[in-house]
Amino acid sequence: IQIITSAYRALSSDGLTEKALTQVCNAIALFQSVASHPDTRIPFIRATMPVYLYPFLNTMSNERSYECLRITSLGVIGSLAKVEDAEVIEYLLSTQIFPSCLRCMEVGKTLSRTVSTFIIYRILLSEKGLKYCFVLAERYLSVSQCLGKLVENLSEDDAENLPCLLRNIIGCYLRLSENERTRPQLSSYVPWKLLDGKYANIVRSDPKALANLRQLVCNLRTSKSCTTHCTDEPPTSSNSPGPSIP
Repeated sequence: IQIITSAYRALSSDGLTEKALTQVCNAIALFQSVASHPDTRIPFIRATMPVYLYPFLNTMSNERSYECLRITSLGVIGSLAKVEDAEVIEYLLSTQIFPSCLRCMEVGKTLSRTVSTFIIYRILLSEKGLKYCFVLAERYLSVSQCLGKLVENLSEDDAENLPCLLRNIIGCYLRLSENERTRPQLSSYVPWKLLDGKYANIVRSDPKALANLRQLVCNLRTSKSCTTHCTDEPPTSSNSPGPSIP
């Protein structure tokens, strides 16, 4: 904790040396080991240890030192979020991880965006997390608009992380689309470029991601014949309004 907190002042004054940066990242990596282990995960959150990492998630710079601390800290939160545990989700929601992750999705580089979107997705998979997103209209709009910006700024140059980022974006949109009340509004926030064949080809090697993309298209359609196009049979332009995923 002393090593981690020692970086706060140095980071704010751009005085973090390479040696100090490495030391802090190593300390955060130890946090991840504790967060990942089933015997120490719950004591870790009950001691509110993750909050020591939040200052690194809330920075607005994407310079190397900031990005290193951001992605290492996100790794700890991601280790917590990937476990289906109601207490973990409740803790993350109570500590306002949502806005911190949205900030990382906006200012971070591709890997940070991938992990922060994964955390949002894992939270949305829980009913409590999904309800949390829809309690306030501003919160729902923030998530929808942030995902839209991610899609608009997708970089095909980062071929290694792009499939994972797309899978997480699609998963988030799919969960949001399951709310019938807000589904019409959501369709205006989903960039159509996400639904074209180019991105379908990128996730084609991931059957779950491709199935989620097809289901998302179906959920966003207003046609009553939608369910016939959610199967493995490719929809055709002659019988399907809107985008189709071959």
